[in-house]
Amino acid sequence: MALKKSELYSSLWSGCDELRGGMDASQYKDYVLVLLFIKYVSDKYAGMPFAPITIPEGAGFRDMVALKGKPGIGDQINKKIIAPLANANKLSDMPDFNDATKLGTGKEMVDRLTNLIAIFENKTLDFSRNRADGDDILGDAYEYLMRHFAVLSGKSKGQFYTPAEVSRIIAKIIGIREAHTTSATTVYDPTCGSGSLLLKVADEAAANVTLYGQEKDAATSGLARMNMILHNNPTALIVQGNTLADPKFKDGSTLKTFDYVVANPPFSDKRWSTGVDLLNDPFERFSHFGTPPDKQGDYAYLLHIVRSLKSTGKGACILPHGVLFRGNAEADIRRALIRRGYIRGIIGLPPNLFYGTGIPACIVVVDKENAHAGKGVFMIDASSGFMKDGPKNRLRDMDIHKIVDAFNRRMEIPKFSRMVLFEEVEKNDFNLNIPRYIDSQQTEDVQDIAGHLNGGIPSADIDALGSYWRIFPNLKKALFQENRPG
Repeated sequence: MALKKSELYSSLWSGCDELRGGMDASQYKDYVLVLLFIKYVSDKYAGMPFAPITIPEGAGFRDMVALKGKPGIGDQINKKIIAPLANANKLSDMPDFNDATKLGTGKEMVDRLTNLIAIFENKTLDFSRNRADGDDILGDAYEYLMRHFAVLSGKSKGQFYTPAEVSRIIAKIIGIREAHTTSATTVYDPTCGSGSLLLKVADEAAANVTLYGQEKDAATSGLARMNMILHNNPTALIVQGNTLADPKFKDGSTLKTFDYVVANPPFSDKRWSTGVDLLNDPFERFSHFGTPPDKQGDYAYLLHIVRSLKSTGKGACILPHGVLFRGNAEADIRRALIRRGYIRGIIGLPPNLFYGTGIPACIVVVDKENAHAGKGVFMIDASSGFMKDGPKNRLRDMDIHKIVDAFNRRMEIPKFSRMVLFEEVEKNDFNLNIPRYIDSQQTEDVQDIAGHLNGGIPSADIDALGSYWRIFPNLKKALFQENRPG
C-alpha cells in the first residue's frame, strides 16, 4: 500500500513532540532528521551491492531498534550506529544522542529515545517500497520538517533553509532547463545551508548534473549531505568551511569555476571580512570591481559568485534591497558590474518571505555568457504578489509563474516588469532601486456614493474597461443601458 504523505508528516511531527520539551527547534531538528535519514538509507540500501551509501554491519535502523529500553542507549547509539555510519560515508557533525543537557538523564533519556525510535518503526514508514515514480516523498517530508523548523527556530537560526518557492524561481530563470546538460555540468552554492536551493536547480535540469556546496555551519553542512542522499544525489560534494575566508573548491591556486552558481548568503554579513585579505585577495575576487565595505558583506558574496562562474556561466543570488542603491564602495562595484554587462536582471520579492529576516529581498541574476556592455537590466517588481501564511508571506503558484514567464520571455507588463536600458540606468547614476524604473503604485479606488445609494454601475468603472470595448466594439452597448447620468 502506498505511503500517504499526511501519515508520514504526522509521524515525523510526533517525533518532534518527543523532544520538544528539552531543547529548542534548532537543536531537536538534528535528532529527528538524523533518524529519518537512518531509517531511509537502511530501508533503501541495506544489503544492496554497490549502493551509493554504505550501511556497516550492525549500524542500521534495526540495530537501533534493538537498543530500545536499554540503559546507556544514547551512548550505544553514538558508538554502534552513528559513528560507523558517519565514518563509512564521510558524514560529520552528527548530533550527540548521549547529551544529557538535551535528552535528560537516566530513565528520562532511555524513555525519550525509545519512544522516538518507536515512531520510526511504524510499518507504514517503509521506504524500501513506497517511493512513487516522480514523487519524491522523502525529499518532500524532509523539506516539510526543514520549513517548520525554520519557522520555530526564529530569526537567528532560520537561515539554513531557503523557501522552496524562491528556490523554484531561481531554478527556472537561470536557464538550466533549456541547456544541454550532462553529468559534466556543474552547479555550485557557496552558502548552501541545508542544500534545498541546490536540489531545486538540479531538479530543473534535463539530465543529472554535478552538485557542489560549501556551508560554514558544521551541523547544517551535515544536514545538507543527508539532504543530498535523501534526494537521490549521493555524489553531491558538500564541504564545511567559510567560503569567503577559505574557499574549498579550487583549481590549484585559483577558484574552481562552474556552469551555474546560486546562493542565499547571510544578509549584510558584518563579519564577512574576518580572515579575508582585503588588499591582496589571492583569488582576485575584488581586484576587478572593487572591495566591499568590511562591515557589509553582500557584494563580497556576489563578487565571489562572479569569480566562480565560467565565461559561459550563469548565476543568481538572493540579496537585500540595499545592494541596489547603497552608495560609496558598493556604488562603485555596482557601476562596474553594470558596465561590464554582468547583471542580467533584478527581481524584487515581497517582504517577510525569509525565515531569518522580515526585510524584502531581491534576486540578482548574473549572466557572463550573454554579457554585453551597455545593454541594460531587465527588472521585475513582484513585491505585491503573495499570500499570508501565518506569520510569514508565501508566493503562490500564480506569482511564481508570472515572475518566471515575464523574466524568461522578457515580457514588459505595466507596473510589474520592463527592460531598463543602460542609458537610463546611467542617467540615474547606476542606482538600481526598482521604484525608480517601475511605478507599481495602484490607482486609487474611487467610490461612487450615488452608485452605492441608488444602485447601478458607475459609468467611470465601465469606461475603465476600454481595452475590452476596443476589441469588442458592440459589446458595451449590448450589455449596458443608462439609468441616469453617470
